[in-house]
Amino acid sequence: METLNFLLQGFDVALRPTNLLMALFGAFVGTVVGMLPGLGPINGVALLLPLAFALGLPPETALILLAAVYLGCEYGGRISAILLNVPGCAASVMTTLDGNPLSRQGKAGIALSLSAMSSFVGSFIAICGVVLFAPLLAKWAVAFGPAEYFVLMVFAIACLGGMVGDKPVKTLMAALIGLGLATVGVDSTTGVYRFTFDSVSLSDGIQFIIVVIGFFSVSEILIMLEKTQGGQQVAKAGERLLFNFKEFCFTFASMVRSGLAGFVIGTLPGAGATIASAMTYMSEKRLAGASGRFGEGDLRGLASPEAANNASACGSLIPMLTLGVPGSGTTAVMIGALALYNITPGPLLFEQQPDVVWGLIASLFIGNVILLVMNIPLVGLFSRMLSVPNWILVPAITTISMVGVYAVHSTTFDLVLMIALGVFGYILRKLDFPLSAVILGFVLGELMEDNLRRALSISSGELGILWSSPITLALWALVALMLALPGIRWWRARGKAPNADGPGTDGPGADAPAA
Repeated sequence: METLNFLLQGFDVALRPTNLLMALFGAFVGTVVGMLPGLGPINGVALLLPLAFALGLPPETALILLAAVYLGCEYGGRISAILLNVPGCAASVMTTLDGNPLSRQGKAGIALSLSAMSSFVGSFIAICGVVLFAPLLAKWAVAFGPAEYFVLMVFAIACLGGMVGDKPVKTLMAALIGLGLATVGVDSTTGVYRFTFDSVSLSDGIQFIIVVIGFFSVSEILIMLEKTQGGQQVAKAGERLLFNFKEFCFTFASMVRSGLAGFVIGTLPGAGATIASAMTYMSEKRLAGASGRFGEGDLRGLASPEAANNASACGSLIPMLTLGVPGSGTTAVMIGALALYNITPGPLLFEQQPDVVWGLIASLFIGNVILLVMNIPLVGLFSRMLSVPNWILVPAITTISMVGVYAVHSTTFDLVLMIALGVFGYILRKLDFPLSAVILGFVLGELMEDNLRRALSISSGELGILWSSPITLALWALVALMLALPGIRWWRARGKAPNADGPGTDGPGADAPAA
């Protein structure tokens, strides 16, 4: 009852006209920023933070604005991922695996509307979790130290082999390529230049926006040009714009499971929406088994990562509010916003600033509804992008990509590097390497290195810290299971081969039940 009273107090704050207007404005800006490849929620929140402070907004209003931008970016990232196969942010990488195939099948409207509903369901589950379980889950998250986080990242890499069941070796090789790209630049601890080839431009490492736009946008442009020359149609706009009740019921269980898992992962400081979407996609693919068409346009493969990344975004607010520890890069920027107002996040924040905390939590409910109402009617507008001929679409994507990359450091080197990575990505795609694994490896690389360094620093270089706790031992067991699964599937498929009735049965269909 005490929690309910605080929540009602929060709605009293969130429903004030100024706060409602800020939530609406933030949701719209976040959706637009999210759909632009490479920007993502961190840039969206960082762009509006100085504006909120310059306008003299009270702290609860500023946080409501930034939280609406955060949620809006998670919603918007799916749009370019589905329509153009270019994820708006790292968390939308998994959405491309089934979202873009659906778009190519003429189901862009269905994919956009169903992904919006999945985002709503995932966010709603997580917001309810924030209200009910914030203190409890924050205490549980404290049990994760640097060693546990490192093993969690290793587990996430091992899970990549399960995402593309027919190509586990290529998938892990692609992840290793991403990890290698993450090591470029000056070592933050020793100051040693690594793989910079005496280039000052590489001393800061390779920026995420360059990697994601190069591998996805530039390679997609090359694929589009190739298919245009061959007279093939890249995608079809389709007729039906909204999902039906049957499709909703088919994916609802995936939405709920992924929303719950994404929320729990989001409460772990630093885990983030990228890991949440990857793990839930892999889990849903395993659960689907032979009935799944993941990677070819399965609705569950679209719904699960979208529910998970939005749930994780909401869950990441828990360590920020209760521990003062950023749950993601975006919440780190939001902690900076609190610092501007001389507010220190932590356990005492709920007692000292209840209007700020509960006003923010209540605004999440309101912002989530605003985003659903805003995104569903715009499905028709978004899907019409597919009706634009390639001779207009390709130069437009190229221009947006180059402007986005050039805006980071304003150097032509970044443009050259983007094109080089794009050509490399195109070659990988022709060789059937999954680019999503490259991006996930790149995103996880820095986190893995930082947590490994912290763990070894705590143990004075003793590697035993990596398997010294029950959590690390459990995670290592899961890693071993994930690495063994492709071999188990191959062995079971080989065992069934003699029973095949004819040609073609000893192939993907043979190992499908083992998945």
